Amino acid sequence: MDSTTIQTIVMVLYVIFLISFGIYQGRKVKSSEDFAIAGRDLPGWVAALSERATGESSWCLLGLPGFAYAAGISSIWTAVGCVAGITTAWAVLAWRLREEAEKYDAISFMDYLAKRHGSHGRAIRSVGSLTIVFFFFFYVGAQFLGGGKTFATMYNISPVVGIFVTAAIVIPYTVYGGFQSVVYTDSVQAIIMIAALVLAPLFGMFYIAKAPGMFARSIGEALRAAGPEYTSITGGAKGFAAGLAIMGGFSWFFGYQGGTPQLSMRFMSIKDAEEGKIARNIGILWTFLGYMGALAIGWVGIAIFGPETLADPETVMPAVMMRLFHPALAALFITGAIAAMISTADSILILSATELSESIIKPFFYKDADSKTSLTLSRVITALLAVIALAITFIVPSDLIYTLVGYVWAGIGCPFSVIIILTLFWDRFSAKAVVPTIIAGLVFTIFWIATGFDETILTSRAMTFFVSLIVAVIATLATPADTSQDVKA
Repeated sequence: MDSTTIQTIVMVLYVIFLISFGIYQGRKVKSSEDFAIAGRDLPGWVAALSERATGESSWCLLGLPGFAYAAGISSIWTAVGCVAGITTAWAVLAWRLREEAEKYDAISFMDYLAKRHGSHGRAIRSVGSLTIVFFFFFYVGAQFLGGGKTFATMYNISPVVGIFVTAAIVIPYTVYGGFQSVVYTDSVQAIIMIAALVLAPLFGMFYIAKAPGMFARSIGEALRAAGPEYTSITGGAKGFAAGLAIMGGFSWFFGYQGGTPQLSMRFMSIKDAEEGKIARNIGILWTFLGYMGALAIGWVGIAIFGPETLADPETVMPAVMMRLFHPALAALFITGAIAAMISTADSILILSATELSESIIKPFFYKDADSKTSLTLSRVITALLAVIALAITFIVPSDLIYTLVGYVWAGIGCPFSVIIILTLFWDRFSAKAVVPTIIAGLVFTIFWIATGFDETILTSRAMTFFVSLIVAVIATLATPADTSQDVKA
């Protein structure tokens, strides 16, 4: 059989397994709490692997290796920012968010903030949830688009067909099993991802040392041969520009500090403190190994192909896999990249549906719904959101979708990171400051990116965090101390 046939067989078998496993896990869902947060009963290893699969998307398997292939050693700052951010989140925030979710009986991200800041809970719930749902509509649409393009490239089919294939994989088990199905399927995908990220560099270093016709015999030799900018820690930039280059890469740190709801939900769903320690250890270990492997794959790609051979740097991971491994194993690892995209799509979909149902529709319109009705409502809302997100991929121009997705990390991640940090660590933080912080962060991000300052001065991932922090502190100090924040909304 040729490699394309083998790749297709592996992909089909994997997809069948993924959907079947997701539906199997969904059988455990008996209530809307199970659907939204897996009954807050997740084993630590499941929560950690799901968080890592969701957090990385195809970034760690395609984007970062591609960046390392194109930029050389300077790509390390992006990895440093991400690793520092993820490690801090697991070591400092995860167990606190788990305890807070249990204390306030919260079953969604905004449900926690609304209950924690109960004196202004309704406004917080409404503004925060609608902001998340609106932008994450486009986030899900972007994942469908990305999946469509990937399938089109791999199998020479229409991107439209690829979009429907991606949706057909994600929607059934997400609608049926909710968070319960999503986290367990994510765990499988995280295992495939880390296997690819660890094994490829190890095999790659042996391969380039012995195989004929290589551009270089080691990673160090490859970087030196590629040119001085590849061995520069700042990509050749000097002075103030070098500082901005380093800060631009490190700025990924800020969005990981509790402000990405899809990741914080994994922290909140862990069963107990002991499982939380297991989750922390697995999450941090996965992160170190994964990011080291992602960088190394890009650099091994330089040694194999040379620095300018690949027209699209983000194809370096599939190209390396096909060169190093048997077609069946290579196909499995390449499927891991698609799996990463799927893990983000299902996680964002269930997050959006949960926020809409648990923070808007049920509290305001279905307060007295029984358990069965509440679960049915959750599934119906998830299905409707999936259909809307699918429609968005055909109705809204793709460049607008990606533009709006580009606002998410800074415009949502940074303000919510500020809110989570101050909520957990500053007793004086006012409930009245939450909504202004959300709005200020989002508006500033749109302004900063639209004016081009994001590229010419400093990335919005850093600027929005500090602007949101200033607004939150000023708004808090400008209002009297609120002694009624711990009232359920």
